[in-house]
Amino acid sequence: MEISANVVKELREKTGAGFMDCKKALAETGGDLEKATDYLRQKGISAAAKKASRVATDGAVGSYIHPGGKIGVLVEINCETDFVARNAEFQSLLKDVAMQIAAANPRYVRREEVSSDEFEREKTIYRQQALESGKPEKIVDKIVEGKMERFYSEVCLLEQAFIKDPDRKVSEIINDTIARLGENIQVRRFARYHLGEGALTGES
Repeated sequence: MEISANVVKELREKTGAGFMDCKKALAETGGDLEKATDYLRQKGISAAAKKASRVATDGAVGSYIHPGGKIGVLVEINCETDFVARNAEFQSLLKDVAMQIAAANPRYVRREEVSSDEFEREKTIYRQQALESGKPEKIVDKIVEGKMERFYSEVCLLEQAFIKDPDRKVSEIINDTIARLGENIQVRRFARYHLGEGALTGES
């Protein structure tokens, strides 16, 4: 298939990979930008993928208080140097991620943080729902897989749709920043506070 130069350019800007690598990735994935990005990362070609293996021990803690003062967020994002931590684009990312957490209420940073117990519990529920709805056994596994992906997209920060651009994941926004700033950037942890939450149950 014919791959337009504009799509190749967009993929290059997004991943920092070379022109021919981007063109091949798009050809292999039928011109799908998101699948091409994943293809490059899997092949270790994406600039973001290469930088992700580097140690990020600097960074900053950002905060966001929602108007009205009922929701507040603290988030730590790491990078490799203090120079990048003070960069306006890094600070903008910090604010955007804090706002994302306030708005979308994730429970984890990434899917690897979901416990095996919770993973199995969710799978069991989805499987039972599919079977009780009369779906054939042979397609139940695919249904469960799809529901688990949706579960991750709701509870894991990096897999959520970005509030400022719902067609893209938070992880893609971070990868864009990695490609532009040239350093590994990782969301390490966050805390979200909702006024009165847990007061009736005695939670802290």
